[in-house]
Amino acid sequence: MPMRSFLLGALAWLLAGAGQMSAFQPAQAGALEPQQTSPLPSAVTPGPTAPPAPAPPVVVAPPLAGRVFAAEQGIILNAIRPDKVADFEAVIAKLRQALETSEDPVRNEQGRGWKILRATEPGPSGSVLFVFVMDPVVKGADYGVAKILSEAYPLEIMELYRMYSGAFTIAGQTLLNLQPVVTAPGAPTP
Repeated sequence: MPMRSFLLGALAWLLAGAGQMSAFQPAQAGALEPQQTSPLPSAVTPGPTAPPAPAPPVVVAPPLAGRVFAAEQGIILNAIRPDKVADFEAVIAKLRQALETSEDPVRNEQGRGWKILRATEPGPSGSVLFVFVMDPVVKGADYGVAKILSEAYPLEIMELYRMYSGAFTIAGQTLLNLQPVVTAPGAPTP
């Protein structure tokens, strides 16, 4: 998934709560009230009135697609700017802590199968490549880092997300679902 799509999705997810809350804000003092219309003159008898127009249907947006794997194993490749490695590693340390200390058994299970590795070779355009290996994948679980961090650190999420998203190069992040290679009996395994 290109980084721009990831950022837009994460930003929309984070702002969804703020947008929902604004509808419940009380009216400001001095707000304009609807103007009153004068009653019909007594000599005019109103005719049949048209039924009120139906309210437009409420469109519910589908939930944002998270980082959910469709296979038994998966990896996420993270291309990180060399000058932002410390920021990325600080956020990943918080992620690891969130997975280990969560009261949600799904998050605990994710943490047990989530390995975080750093490539020794340079990544695309001189980036530092971090590889998340999920083996095994927790079926249906969302591996979105921003979502996990927001659950664990609601008061710190904006700062953590700024550090996390600011660490990526233009290559961003790539999610791959992995399937085992089946070979013929007696054939060497690749």
